[in-house]
Amino acid sequence: MLVLLPPSEGKATAGTGASVDLGALSLPGLADARRAVLDELVQLCSGDEQKAAEVLGLSPGLRGEIAKNAGLYGAPTAPAGEIYTGVLYDALDLASLEGKARRSAERSLLVFSGLWGAVRIGDAIPSYRCSMGVKLPGLGALAAYWREPMARVLPEAAGDGLVLDLRSAAYAAAWKPKGEPAERTVTVRVLQSRVVAGVEKRSVVSHFNKATKGRLVRDLLTAGAEPERPAELAEALRELGYRVEGEPPAKGGRPWALDVVVTEL
Repeated sequence: MLVLLPPSEGKATAGTGASVDLGALSLPGLADARRAVLDELVQLCSGDEQKAAEVLGLSPGLRGEIAKNAGLYGAPTAPAGEIYTGVLYDALDLASLEGKARRSAERSLLVFSGLWGAVRIGDAIPSYRCSMGVKLPGLGALAAYWREPMARVLPEAAGDGLVLDLRSAAYAAAWKPKGEPAERTVTVRVLQSRVVAGVEKRSVVSHFNKATKGRLVRDLLTAGAEPERPAELAEALRELGYRVEGEPPAKGGRPWALDVVVTEL
């Protein structure tokens, strides 16, 4: 199973490892594309600060991120699983995973990134600021930029197993499985259920969405669940106590869409 995750906007402030080695990162087929984005991001942030802030969409309180980006080539690193923080990663709690669950996480989790394309949780990267929604002056919109290299590399990474896609829309735009791989792909929507005047009402709530996705992945890892097809995933989640709804897509070549319905965190 390959699990596709979004990154976090907020990141750990610093690592203690050596500077980034692009040749040592997972998915080596993305190396040239990574270097091109990194070069342009460093150049942008080494120049006019106002322009960099506008391109990156940074508020005045985040101007320190510009200097951090300018020094990325020499910045200390940490495993990606420690760099990414926030609600989803708090619920996932990678640091506490041990044994088989930890090994499964290192093998199956893939975090998408505007800067790196995608990395595994053990890849050593510096803290940075560059979302998939950024449009760099030379390379253009990053989601569009990453589509070609991702289309070359990701099908091999997915292999012939299940793909659990938990990315937000901006990151999903960088790679969408097509054809037979799409039929092995599952997207998940988290809905909060509330009863108002005796009537159930459902809504998408960001905090519930992120926390539930993090907890869902953790539960699959710790249970040692290894579903190979979408229907098996739905059943595994139900066995773990989740309320899951969804049916196979009406047409072939499309992913499954599952709803996970929650009432509280």
